[in-house]
Order: sequence, then C-alpha cells, then structure tokens
Amino acid sequence: MPERSEVNPAQAAQAKTRIEAMKRQFEQKRSINEILSKVNCKIGVYSGKGGVGKTTVAVNLASTLAYEGSKVGILDVDVDCPNVVNVMKISEPPVIGPDKKMIPPERFGIKVMSMGFFQQNEEEAIIWRGPMIHNAINQFLQSTQWGELDYLIIDLPPGTSDAPLSIMQAIDMDGFIVVTTPQDLAKIDAKRSINMIKKLKVNVMGVVENFSGDIFGMGAGEELAKEVGVEFLGNLSLSSNYRDTSKPTVLLNNDTLKEYQFIGSKIKKILN
Repeated sequence: MPERSEVNPAQAAQAKTRIEAMKRQFEQKRSINEILSKVNCKIGVYSGKGGVGKTTVAVNLASTLAYEGSKVGILDVDVDCPNVVNVMKISEPPVIGPDKKMIPPERFGIKVMSMGFFQQNEEEAIIWRGPMIHNAINQFLQSTQWGELDYLIIDLPPGTSDAPLSIMQAIDMDGFIVVTTPQDLAKIDAKRSINMIKKLKVNVMGVVENFSGDIFGMGAGEELAKEVGVEFLGNLSLSSNYRDTSKPTVLLNNDTLKEYQFIGSKIKKILN
C-alpha cells in the first residue's frame, strides 16, 4: 500500500489562515451588500492619476442627479486626502442611529459620508499602510446606513492599489466612470485604471474627459474610449465657472449643468 504523505504543519497553518481570511472576506461582503440592498445603482468615479478632477466630477454628477429628482449619496473613500466634505461645504458630522449605524448628513439633497468627518485637523497627513486602509474602508461600509438611494456615487482615490481594490472586492458595483484629461500622461494612467477594473471583472461604464478646451486641448478621452472599447461619456470644459465654490458648479451655471446632464443621460441609458 502507498504510504500516506505527512502534512507539513507550516503548510497546514498557512492553509487554515487563508481559509479564515476568505471566510472573513465573504462575511464582510455579505454584510456590506445587505446594508446597501436599498441602493439601486453604485457607481465609482476613478482614475489612475491624481489631479484630473475626480472629486469635482463625482460631486457635480451627484448634484445633477439630485437636481433631476433622484435620491443620491456620495461616499468619499479617499482615505489620504478626503475632499468631498470641503467641496460640499458640509460641516455636520454623521449621527448614530438606533441600530448603532452612522446616518450620513445631507447637503443639496445629497447624503454624504467621508473620512473627512473624522479628521481632527484637515491639514494633517493620514499615514496608513495598506491593511489599515482596507480595514477602515470595510468598517466604513459596514457602519453606514444609507437607506433608499437611486444612486450612490463613490469617489475613489487615484492609483491601482489598496483603496480602489478594497471597493471593487467589497461591493457589487454597477460600474465605473474613468476620468482623464487631454494630456497624454493622464490618458496612459486612465488606461491603467481601466485595465485594473477589467481584470477584476467589473463594468467600465465609460470615459469622461475633464479640462477640455483651448488651453489643454481635447480628444484624449474619446481616443482612450475607442482604444479600450468602452463608451465615451462626454467632455467637461475647463471653465471659470468653477471659481465660485459656494455650491457645486452645476447648481450655479446652466452651461456646466447641461454638460453633466448629457453625461448623466448616457449613464442612465447604459444602466437601463
């Protein structure tokens, strides 16, 4: 009879650790999706490069959808540099409900949740390693009670590492909007982020080109969309309208509102 091979204790311990981690991940995802069960559409706003205007796009898109009558929330998961609180001019922190979950405050008809609420000094850097970022995002997702929403817009940090990966693994997303600018470097980084989304089997809803116009040019967003085989959602002009920061720009200027309504109409068509 063949001899039974002995199990290496170290390998057995590693296997047990992996199984336990998979169980925890499964339970976390189940819990998060249960909490988000009343959210109809979950849309990420993302790019591989910082400074392309993801937060501006996320806030103005959310404001446009709310202006048109939808129930909307924004989740800011940029742990390092959470800016949605400042852009939305919101100071009221979330309150704790009877179920011990955080209830997001509202501004301009939009529910808002951000790490910015929990910073004692917004000028201090948050210096966290990957596992801490992952755990913070999961805790954030499991502790927030959004209620009924038509759209949850998720403002992601740039890059292809821990924070976007945590969101893509934790939530059943309806899709991602990838933001680029007309410059070649931004286009390259946006392509990297699209490739990451596709590797994780998540839907890319389309590409938005921000800062379009005479100064930086235009066309990179449409070129990128053709190259990777996704929808081009539209251009957003580099405009002085954004200087007034008292409200999201779409609530102050009709030209900007029309640009976002065009993008919103394409998103709705894709979702339907």
